[in-house]
Amino acid sequence: MIKINDEHQFSIEETLFVFALDSEAGKVFNNKNKLITGIGKVNAAMELTKEIHRTKPKLIVNLGSAGSKNFHKGDVVCCTKFIQRDMDVRGLGFQLYETPLSGVPPVLEYGLKKNGLPEGICGSGDSFEMNHSETVYNIVDMEAYPLALIAMKENIPFLCLKYISDDAGSEAADDWTVQVHLASEAFDKILFSSI
Repeated sequence: MIKINDEHQFSIEETLFVFALDSEAGKVFNNKNKLITGIGKVNAAMELTKEIHRTKPKLIVNLGSAGSKNFHKGDVVCCTKFIQRDMDVRGLGFQLYETPLSGVPPVLEYGLKKNGLPEGICGSGDSFEMNHSETVYNIVDMEAYPLALIAMKENIPFLCLKYISDDAGSEAADDWTVQVHLASEAFDKILFSSI
């Protein structure tokens, strides 16, 4: 069982662990229900949708690397709010980050809170951000928003943990290359150390 908090625990066998890249999963998740989506929002959405209809998981756990100026390299942050950071249709009168006519607010609030971890707001977009200055979100990645949206629409509990690999600044690419391999070890301690 995976204990998320005092109200939520789930069977490992009925949990789907979702990563963008196999390097983020390492060997820790080889004997688990693991899905590698590939990079970007479209790949993440397509692969998760197919897998949900194939395996019908009881919990979706998105694990991966992310950048942040607010948290430190090596921190693991639980994301419970999500923004599609490259959605900008203000020219037609919509709010920044709002998907027109979707009925979804610019900040999507959907995700379980994991005991003992700081919470963050994840801005997902199809770019590797190296000049982060936005204050509405404090973590940047490339897949979490569509995963959270699909989990919400499918009424499946969702947990999103991000390993901070870089500061989303000018050294982000070099930092990410070194740090990404440490993510699976951090997730292993948080999710499975009490089993």
